[in-house]
Amino acid sequence: MEEPLPAPPADTRDDERKGASDPTPAERLSLRVERERFTRKDAGPLDERMASLAGALRRARLENAERSAAISDLRAAEIARLEMLADALAPVLAQLPGDCDIFDVGVAPGERPRLFIDQIGFIEMDRDRRTYRFLQDTRHGRVGLCESDSADDLVEAITAYIAHRLIEREKALAIDFASGGAAQAIAVRAAAAREKATPRDADASFSGKVSRAAAFIAEFFGAAAFFALLAVLAAWAFQSYFTG
Repeated sequence: MEEPLPAPPADTRDDERKGASDPTPAERLSLRVERERFTRKDAGPLDERMASLAGALRRARLENAERSAAISDLRAAEIARLEMLADALAPVLAQLPGDCDIFDVGVAPGERPRLFIDQIGFIEMDRDRRTYRFLQDTRHGRVGLCESDSADDLVEAITAYIAHRLIEREKALAIDFASGGAAQAIAVRAAAAREKATPRDADASFSGKVSRAAAFIAEFFGAAAFFALLAVLAAWAFQSYFTG
C-alpha cells in the first residue's frame, strides 16, 4: 500500500501581497494628508498666482521687445541695402532728360521696405534679406523682372527698364502731337500769356471798350433821329397830298 505524499508548504507570499494591498488606517490617514498638502501646493494662494502672472507678463514683454528689436534691425539692414542700390543708380538717373518726370526714385520704409523706380516698378528684398527682387505691377498682375543678389545685375536691369520706359514716353508724346495735343498745349500757353498781360495792355483794352461803346451809342441815336425825320416827312406828305 502506497503512502500519501506530504502536502506542499503553504505559500506565505500571497498573504503578504494581500496584506500589502490593504493599507492600515494609519497609512490611509498619512496618504490623505500628503494628497491635501500636494493639492494646496499646486493651487497656491492668490498672491502667489498673481505674482507668477506678473512675472510671466514681464517675460513676455521682454521677449516681444527682443523680437521687435530683431525685426527692426532686419528692416534697417534692408533699407541700407536698398539705399546702396539707389546710390549705384545715381549716374544712370543723372542722364535722364530734364523734362522727364515719370521716374521718382526713392526708398519707402515700411513693413516691407521698397526702392521705387516709378509708380509701377520697385525693388524689394527677398525673405533671405540678401536677394534683390525687381517687380512691376501690370494689368495682369505683378510680374518679376529680375532677381539676383548682385547689385550690378539689378543696376543693369533697371537701366534697361528705364530705357524702355523712355521709348514708351516718346511714343506717347508723338501720338499726342499727331492727335492735336500740341495745338491744345499751345492754346493753353496763349491763354496763360493773356492772363499775364501788363496793366498798360489792360488800360488799352479798357479804352478800346469805352470807344466802342460810345460809337454804338452814337450810331443808335443817329439811327433814331433818321427814322424820326422819315416819320415827320411821311406825315407831312400824307397831309399835303392825300387829305387836300
